[in-house]
Order: sequence, then C-alpha cells, then structure tokens
Amino acid sequence: MRARRPILLATLGVGVLSAMDAMIKHVAERHHTFEIAFLRYALGLIFAAAALAMIRPGWPSRESLIVNGSRSFIVAVTATCFFYALGALPLAETVALSFLSPIFLAIFGVLILREPVDGRMGFALALGMAGMLVIVGPRIGAESYSSEATLGAIAALISAVTYALAMTLLRARARHDPVVTIVFIQNIGPALILLAPAILVWRTPDAADWFFFLMIGFAGVAGHLLLAMAFARAQAARLAPLEYTALVWATLFGLLFYGELPTAYVLAGAALIIAAAAAASRR
Repeated sequence: MRARRPILLATLGVGVLSAMDAMIKHVAERHHTFEIAFLRYALGLIFAAAALAMIRPGWPSRESLIVNGSRSFIVAVTATCFFYALGALPLAETVALSFLSPIFLAIFGVLILREPVDGRMGFALALGMAGMLVIVGPRIGAESYSSEATLGAIAALISAVTYALAMTLLRARARHDPVVTIVFIQNIGPALILLAPAILVWRTPDAADWFFFLMIGFAGVAGHLLLAMAFARAQAARLAPLEYTALVWATLFGLLFYGELPTAYVLAGAALIIAAAAAASRR
C-alpha cells in the first residue's frame, strides 16, 4: 500500500486541479479573467497561510524570496492565459494544448539550466507542434470557430510556454525551499500583481460564485500540495505520466457539467503531444 501511495496522491492531485479548471470555466461565464485569477490566488492564500502556520518551515532566505518572488509575474501570466482559454475552449481541448509545456520545459532546461541536449528534443518539438496543429488546424476558418476561440487557443499555447518557464525557475530552488514556502509565495505574489487589473474589471460575485471562488482557491493549493507530497515519495519519472490523466478528468468534467465531448482531432492531437512530451522528458 505504501508503494502505491505516491501514485494515489498524484492522481488525486491532478483530479483536484482538474476540478478547479472545471469550476473556473463555470465562473468565467460571468466574471473577467483578471478577477478570476486574482481571487484564485487571494483566496488560495488563506489556505496556503494556514498550511504555513501549521508546518512552520522557518523564514525564507533572501535568495528564496528573490527567485520565488520573480516567478510570481510568470505565474500570474500563466494563470491569466490558461483561465481565459478555459472560458473560451472546451475543457479537454484546453488541457490537451497545455500538455505542450514539458516540451518547452526541456528547451528552457537547455537554454537556462545548461542541461545537455540531444536529437530527441527536435523530434519532440516537431511532434508536439504537429499535435497542436491537429487540434487547432481543422477549426481555424470554420464558422463554428469564433474569434474568442482563436484567442483561447493562442492563450493556451502562451500558458504552456510560461508554465514551462516558471517550472524551470522552480527547479532551481525546489531542493532548497520547503514546498509550503514555495506554495505560499506562489499565491501571495500573483495575488498582489493581479490586484490592480482585477479592480478595473471587478464584478462582485453573488453567494454561489463566492462559494465557487473559495473552492477554486482551496483546490489550487490542495492540488499542488498533493502533487508535491507525491513527488517527495517517488521518482519524478514514475509519476510524470500520471499528469496526463488530466485529459481523462477534463473529458469527464466537460461531459458531466458542460455536455462537451472531445473531437477525434483533439484526441489524436493529444496523443501526439503526449508522445512528444514523453520523448522530451526522457532526454
């Protein structure tokens, strides 16, 4: 049972974050992306602070504050783009495009962390781009593909790049800083950055939406803590494939709550992207 615990934690963590995505899509029908992103981190800060108070990891170092703080802007951009995509595209399509991030993570690992490079990276990049074109290509120019959906696809791609950049910077500190400290800074930083844009587009949520926003904040913190607990108990190579269960969760939530079914193009493109991400991760 102990050997299976990391797998269960990782699967549950991905499921919790996928539920957060589904709730974000729900509130996106009534609230601006800036407001959603701000409340996700502002309310998530409550739960992150509670975890920090219970664990008491100690005051972070100056270097930790600088590196993790600098990630806050990138995290804010990632969340804003991804949340916009969730509101503009079907859940499964948004998640499938987000799977491009491991490919960009491998590229940033070479450019920033000076990790070795081999021929697999070029193959992974080409395969991933092919998967992206399979997903997006058939809908471009179609009457059913609105300008909002086009912007949503672009936003999803941007979020994949910026998420990979944020994770690259995180790898530089992950061995030195407690997980709860990283999660706390990752909530307070974006909340402060997104405060001003959120004020400009603010629409006070009703009681039902306040509940959803509270659950979004909780799910964001809980999901990342569950994944951190899983990766602390098992090798990353063993758990990394479980991140792709997000497509299963997204398909399930999309069907149950929004009547969405992924097209054959989305499933085929997702398969290519997952294969590309696997190749990039095993360089």
